[in-house]
Amino acid sequence: MSTAFRLNDAFSRDEIRRFSAKSDLAGWWAVGGTWALIAASFAVMAIWPHPLTVLLGLIVLGGRQLALSILMHEGAHYSLFKTRVLNDIVADWLCARLVWNDVKRYRRHHIQHHSHTNSDLDPDLSLVAPFPTTRKSLRRKIVRDLIGRTALKRVLGLFLMDIGALTYTVSGGARLVPRNGRSIASYAAEGLRNMGPMLATNAALALVLWAFGAGWTYWVWIAAYMTTYSLFIRIRALAEHACTEMSDHPLRNTRTTRAGILARLTVAPIHVNYHLEHHLMPSAAWYHLPRMHRVLRERNSIGPAPSYPDVLRTVTAKAG
Repeated sequence: MSTAFRLNDAFSRDEIRRFSAKSDLAGWWAVGGTWALIAASFAVMAIWPHPLTVLLGLIVLGGRQLALSILMHEGAHYSLFKTRVLNDIVADWLCARLVWNDVKRYRRHHIQHHSHTNSDLDPDLSLVAPFPTTRKSLRRKIVRDLIGRTALKRVLGLFLMDIGALTYTVSGGARLVPRNGRSIASYAAEGLRNMGPMLATNAALALVLWAFGAGWTYWVWIAAYMTTYSLFIRIRALAEHACTEMSDHPLRNTRTTRAGILARLTVAPIHVNYHLEHHLMPSAAWYHLPRMHRVLRERNSIGPAPSYPDVLRTVTAKAG
């Protein structure tokens, strides 16, 4: 963290203690609420099968898949529940595995992002390095997200990482791992160990839907993962760090974004839009972030948060 700004410069000791508090009830509320909306989406499509309900399902499920990723992120910071056991088990098996990830590997990767935000050592720098860009370029990226090209590339990367052929990352920059005489059986065993939980949790979801006579809706879950989820990940990443200061100052190298109901349903679940506050105090749970933001605003430590359209205009400021 920057020597020019410390956490004690922003909050008192009592405030830091309050913002550090964890709640199992809030953790279950977040996980349960996410799954309740997922279940409601499946129910609406099953009861009223129609292109419009499927389209709504693609949007809502893509947003809830991002919410599961954010809950994994909370678990990686040990801020979802009071105990590490609950953080790891619930964040892994009810959240991360369903979207082809896992808490343990993600945590190792993500701590480097917090330690080296917006520096050459930031493992997530590739997500925002190309910006600002042109509107035309961003439109091409959005089209690739919505037709599934981005997801196909992601799925291939996840498969190669899971078998141990690539180094793990949740952004770009994965490197080939030297084979060193490894056998196909060795790759298969590692792949089964890493992919097995993802396959098992998704199979369980599909079986539950089938048992309720709505097995076809699982394909909407897959379609959302291949389309809207990719788009929402991109917009979330842009809002957090694109076109912010390349420094270690926590009030300048990240951004909090104003989120309305539609944004919270899609690109900003679980208060992830309060990203400046999260970087300032990574141990603070998601439900403390809005209060932290208000305190910082009241003390004039930060300015008004831009909206998501504001951010998209900022990241497409390049002529062409």
